[in-house]
Amino acid sequence: MKVLAVDTSSAVAAVAVMDERELLGEFILNSKNTHSKMLVPMIDVIMKNLGLAAEDIDIYAASSGPGSFTGLRIGVTTIKAMAFAAKKPVVSIPALDALAYNVPNTEALVCPMMDARNNQVYTALYKLEKGMQTNISEYMGVPVQELVQIIRGKNSDVLFVGDGVLLHKEYLKSELGQRCHFPPQYLLLQRASSVAQLALLKAAEGKLESCFDMVPFYLRKSQAERELEKKSQEKMPEEK
Repeated sequence: MKVLAVDTSSAVAAVAVMDERELLGEFILNSKNTHSKMLVPMIDVIMKNLGLAAEDIDIYAASSGPGSFTGLRIGVTTIKAMAFAAKKPVVSIPALDALAYNVPNTEALVCPMMDARNNQVYTALYKLEKGMQTNISEYMGVPVQELVQIIRGKNSDVLFVGDGVLLHKEYLKSELGQRCHFPPQYLLLQRASSVAQLALLKAAEGKLESCFDMVPFYLRKSQAERELEKKSQEKMPEEK
């Protein structure tokens, strides 16, 4: 069973092809190029180099969010279109779950943190259970200061992953001291292979979706939507 997986939840564009035995190929690009320009060519290159056609893929998977609103729409829409054309099922993988899966073997709590702008992060907490990183919290969009307070209430070391680390590493170290840990750079950011592996595990449990049911997962409204609501409220007449 082969899975094609993408992750476009952040500035990283990632594509991977995997089966039950091994990773067949992975393409990761962390650049300023937009996903709309890079994702499809990346898929095309990896498929051609593996000698695969769309019908050779059994499952199509995407990181569904939270994350970049535009990036998520591009990734999810691309996978939906490919799965529809090939008449194959899809699997949605939360971006935070995939990030946590980058570091499956640690006794510390794992805390993926994705930059949500304005000193906020998308985050959750994970604990190793039966060899798997298991979510032990809700998915959150919170100020990084609030995340630190949550972690202070946990009696455990914490390993942080995600692009939020690039922005807040020194703050985390100053607030949490020796309880604070970070992975090697090659495990820090999104990997499509983590999305692919989790998709295979879901498929083994029969948790497959129709491409029509796959939608991006947003923890909050986009900035444009928030600004529109603010303007609408400002225009509302005051109650007498």
